[in-house]
This record gives sequence, structure tokens and C-alpha cells, in this order.
Amino acid sequence: MDLITILGLVAGALTTIAFLPQMFQIWRTKSAKDVSYVMLIVFMSGLLLWLVYGITLGALPVIIANGVTLCFNLIILWLKIKYR
Repeated sequence: MDLITILGLVAGALTTIAFLPQMFQIWRTKSAKDVSYVMLIVFMSGLLLWLVYGITLGALPVIIANGVTLCFNLIILWLKIKYR
């Protein structure tokens, strides 16, 4: 694995991990009133496009980071709907 791939994996891991505190906070408090539907939908649309882009290029860091982040944000959306 080359240095650029490692850099991409570390960057992807950090930006993906950034969503865990929000997801756990919503789960713990059972409240997602401060999370915007518009932000979630726009952000997840961007993640989906990045995922397609990464798959097209065969860029593993882009695929992993955006795939996992998309899953985390789908969970946040599900929690927002569940706890409304």
C-alpha cells in the first residue's frame, strides 16, 4: 500500500469517525430535533455521488470513507424519523 492510499484511508477514517458522536448523541437523548432534514438529504446525495465516483475510479479510500459515512448518515436519518 502506497503513502497516498494510506493518507486517503486516514483522512477518510477521520471524517467518517466525526459522525459517531452525533449519532450516539441522538441515540442516547432520543432527540434529533436540531438535525436538519435538508442537510441530511443534501449531504447523503453528495456521499452517494462520491461513492459512485470512487467505485468508477476504483479508489478504495473514497469507496470506504463515503460508503461508511453514508451508512452512518442513513442511521442518523432513521433516528431522526423515529424520534420525531
